[in-house]
Amino acid sequence: MFFASDNWAGAHKSIAERLLTASTGFAAAYGAGELDRKVEARFSEIFEREVSIFFVATGTAANSLSLASVQRPGGITFCHSEAHVIEDECGAPEFFSGSARLVAVDGEAGKIDPAKLSAKIASFPEDAVHHGRASAVTITQATEIGTVYSLPEIGEIAAISRKGNLPLHMDGARFANALVALGATPAEMTWKRGVDMLSFGGTKNGCWCAEAIVFFNPDQAREMPFIRKRAAQLFSKSRFIAAQFDAYFENGLWLDLARHSNGMANRLRAGIGTSNSARLAWPTASNEVFAVVSNSAAKIAEEKGAKFYAWPVPAATPELVSESETLIRLVTSFATTEADVDGFLKCLAA
Repeated sequence: MFFASDNWAGAHKSIAERLLTASTGFAAAYGAGELDRKVEARFSEIFEREVSIFFVATGTAANSLSLASVQRPGGITFCHSEAHVIEDECGAPEFFSGSARLVAVDGEAGKIDPAKLSAKIASFPEDAVHHGRASAVTITQATEIGTVYSLPEIGEIAAISRKGNLPLHMDGARFANALVALGATPAEMTWKRGVDMLSFGGTKNGCWCAEAIVFFNPDQAREMPFIRKRAAQLFSKSRFIAAQFDAYFENGLWLDLARHSNGMANRLRAGIGTSNSARLAWPTASNEVFAVVSNSAAKIAEEKGAKFYAWPVPAATPELVSESETLIRLVTSFATTEADVDGFLKCLAA
C-alpha cells in the first residue's frame, strides 16, 4: 500500500530490460549516438512537428533550465502560488536563471486564474525599470493538487502570455497522466494550445531517470546546449536516458502506464467516496487523490503498512479539516495494484 508518491515506484520491467540492452557495446557520447537520434525523432513524431529535445536527469533540472533559457535581467516568471517551481525546488529556478524571480498567481483548483494572471503581468510594465520585467509564464499539467487544465484553459493562459510576448512553459512531471485524463494528443495539449516549452517527465511514470526539455520552436533552443552543459546536465552516456524513452514510447507503453495509475486513482476515489471514515477533499482527475480521513482511520492504515503523506490544509479552506481529521495525499503509480487499493480502503473501514 505505497501511496506516498509515484517516485517510490521502481522502473517498469520493459524499461529496465532496455537499459540492460543499452549497457553493452559502444556508442557515441554526449547525445550523438544512433539511439539518441532515434528517440529525438520519435519525440517529433509524437508531437506532430519538429521539436528540439534535451535530456536531463530530474524534473527540477528540466523546469529550471527551461525557464533560464528565456530569462533576461530583472526577469520574472509567473506561476501558480502552489506550483512545484516556487514551493519545492529549493530556489533552483532562480539560481539557474541568474536570480530571476518567481511571482505567484492565485487560482482555484491549483490552476492559474486568467484574470489574476493578466493583472499580475500588467503590474510589471515593460518600461518600469525598478520593478523588473515579465519574462515567462509556467503552468503545471497535471497540477500539484491532482487537477488538470482543460484544453481551453491552456489556450486561455497561452493567449494572455502571447499578448504579453511571454513564452509559456508547461511543467509536465505527470504529463502522461494529464494527457490520458483529457483524452487528448500530445500536440493538442501543448503547441496547438500555445505552449512553447515543456518539461516532459518519465520518471514518475515507470522510468528510472528520464526527463526531457522539449522546445516546440527549435529556434528558441539555441542557448540550451550551453545552459545544459553549464548546469552539469549533459551526460556523456546519454544513451541510458534515450534507452528509457525508447522503451517508454514503444507500443504506447507510456500511455498504458498512465492509464493504469489513473485507473487505480479512480478506484481509490470511488472507494473513499463511499467511506464512513473518509471523504474526498476535492475532485481530481490524475493519479493524485486528496482525502480527509479520521485520525483513527489514518492511524490504523499506517499501522497496517500504508504509506502516504499528511498534507497541509489549503489556506483558502481552513474549515476543510476538523481537529479529529487529517488531510492526506495518495498517489498511485504504474505499479499500484487493485489489491493495494482495496487493502487501503479496508483499513478505512476498520
